[in-house]
Amino acid sequence: QVQLVESGGGLVQPGGSLRLSCVVSGSRFSIYTMAWYRQAPGEQRELVAAMTSGGSITYARSVKGRFTISRDNAKNTVYLQMNSLKPEDTAVYYCNARNDYTTYTIWAQGTQVTVSS
Repeated sequence: QVQLVESGGGLVQPGGSLRLSCVVSGSRFSIYTMAWYRQAPGEQRELVAAMTSGGSITYARSVKGRFTISRDNAKNTVYLQMNSLKPEDTAVYYCNARNDYTTYTIWAQGTQVTVSS
């Protein structure tokens, strides 16, 4: 059974940084496209960043230049480094994994990121 476990959320001041981590267990990590989504109160869930198994990366326009997605296949982990955080980045952040062969998709439980002074 594939499981995703997130960590790294919290409260940070505007301009600060956080790093989210998501560990995948129960399957071969290297065949998954990994992505981070977020959902603010009253808003739809939106894609923040994604990285395919081949290493192609996509960012939302609102985070480009501030956030960096990376993955460590040896550790079965995907990261989201978030710099220059803004209050509008406040949301629950979700890690997502999609099997590139079967399109099977799984979500992590979500972690709260709050940017506030």
